[in-house]
Amino acid sequence: MPNNPEMTVGQLSSRSGVAVSALHFYEAKGLIRSRRTAGNQRRFPRDTLRRIAFIRVSQRVGIPLKTIQEALSALPDERTPTRDDWARLSTMWQYELDDRIKQLERLRHGLTDCIACGCLSLDRCALANPDDVAAARGPGSRLMLPPRESCAPCEAK
Repeated sequence: MPNNPEMTVGQLSSRSGVAVSALHFYEAKGLIRSRRTAGNQRRFPRDTLRRIAFIRVSQRVGIPLKTIQEALSALPDERTPTRDDWARLSTMWQYELDDRIKQLERLRHGLTDCIACGCLSLDRCALANPDDVAAARGPGSRLMLPPRESCAPCEAK
């Protein structure tokens, strides 16, 4: 087996620590690729292990799968990422992560203020309804419903 340049999905799962269902999902999303044998079995190139490691590390730091897929598909011939690729992408992603951290800090501060005020009132809560924007949507529980576009049959009622 060490001389075989391809792996079955079970072997890939065992070596990578990723569930077979996740590997199928990654393949469906275009993150990894396989070829089919004459018996319709998947065979993955051995460098898929490195792609999976790249995907898992990227996910662990909070990078969405769509962003990971875009990065992988931008590589020449959709090759496996190299150390230089990781350095370039991780530098680029640091700005995105910094922005997310700032957003989460603002959210945490807003949550603390909301809990501290004790009102939990939807018309005054700065977190759930800043500046009472829900009032413009009309009466009733509008915070959980998406904004509705007007339609002639509804307005006729």
